[in-house]
Amino acid sequence: MTEFTPYSALIGGALIGLAAVVLMALMGRIAGISGIAGGLISSPSGDRGWRVLFVVGLVGGVALHEILRPETFALREGFPLAIVALAGLIVGLGSRMGSGCTSGHGVCGLSRLSARSLAATVTFMITAAITVAVVRHGFGVT
Repeated sequence: MTEFTPYSALIGGALIGLAAVVLMALMGRIAGISGIAGGLISSPSGDRGWRVLFVVGLVGGVALHEILRPETFALREGFPLAIVALAGLIVGLGSRMGSGCTSGHGVCGLSRLSARSLAATVTFMITAAITVAVVRHGFGVT
């Protein structure tokens, strides 16, 4: 899919916001994916159930979308698996160093008017823009 689709973007954003509000209202937790996933390993066992369900919902939602609308999702080619894996590890390290990820800071933190989350989100966006420029130039992918 290469076209901007404002309605699906609006619906998707609203669902993400709703999920963040519901998690905060019902559990007092921030919907930061890195914290939720990291807590699967480091949290007490009584705190893991909702985390497992949240991650299963994320993966299940993608799987359901792929089943219902396979034409809207295409894998990018030309990226070696080792580089993709390294990129994932670097993102995970950055999330840990930044005490959160784009969902925790960008969605939940900004909605709470957190100055720290604003600084983190600006840093994410600048880093992402630089990374895209380097990757596209370095690998010749457009």
